[in-house]
Amino acid sequence: MTTEYTDRPASHTASGHAQSSQGPSRLFRLDGRRAVVIGAGSGIGAAGARALAAHGAAVVCADLDLAAATSTATAIGGEPCRLDLLDREAVRAAPDALGEIDVLVFTPATNVRRRLVDYSDAEFDRIVDLNLRAPFDLLRAFGRPMAARGRGSIIGVSSVRAVTVEPAQGIYSATKAGLGALLRTAAAELGPLGVRVNVLAPGVVESPMTTWAQSDSVRYDAYAAKTVLGRWAQPEEMAGALVFLASDAASYVTGSVLTVDGGWTAVDGRYEPPE
Repeated sequence: MTTEYTDRPASHTASGHAQSSQGPSRLFRLDGRRAVVIGAGSGIGAAGARALAAHGAAVVCADLDLAAATSTATAIGGEPCRLDLLDREAVRAAPDALGEIDVLVFTPATNVRRRLVDYSDAEFDRIVDLNLRAPFDLLRAFGRPMAARGRGSIIGVSSVRAVTVEPAQGIYSATKAGLGALLRTAAAELGPLGVRVNVLAPGVVESPMTTWAQSDSVRYDAYAAKTVLGRWAQPEEMAGALVFLASDAASYVTGSVLTVDGGWTAVDGRYEPPE
């Protein structure tokens, strides 16, 4: 069955709270709001779940690994949930099972480091399914009830690889670029209905997904040197951006890509001019 929405002016912020009701000291507060963080078992997702809870949100910690989700949920007084993003029926059913959600954050992604001509069909499909198809399913599942209620904030985690490529990461880069286009389109379509949609684009972060580089000192140091700050990020350094995008502090921010990469994309090489 097809559901149609009627466009209407959004009289509140995308989180559903009138901007005038929030003083400057409370712009980042999320009291009374319910968030679901998918990928909350580790890395950026876990750090984001902790930060959202610290700012007052009731957080559902969702992950394929229920034990990891439970660990995060227990630490913050949240609710654990097992969710397999490749199970499309489970994704469709999630909003009904979880109740009204004001904030959706999703972080999961996968990569296979291989040159384009060497990818198998199965590897290509696996990366596209999790990195692009699953976000599409999440947008439909959670965006529809948010739009019907006239409020919500959706935040997808992309990567600097959406705009800067590297040999052997081509399919990953393509899906992250596609994710940006997908979320900007969602912002355009859902904005008139009171829902904000934004992208967080991290640089190199010490997380389970980057253990392949962390374990190689030469590669680790090379990536650190590519940043202006000369180091990798910790997952907690992404959490402030997630809180900002979820909160009324970002009430006029939608369709944006917030890059948190230590200056990776700001510079071209490491050449230092002579004195």
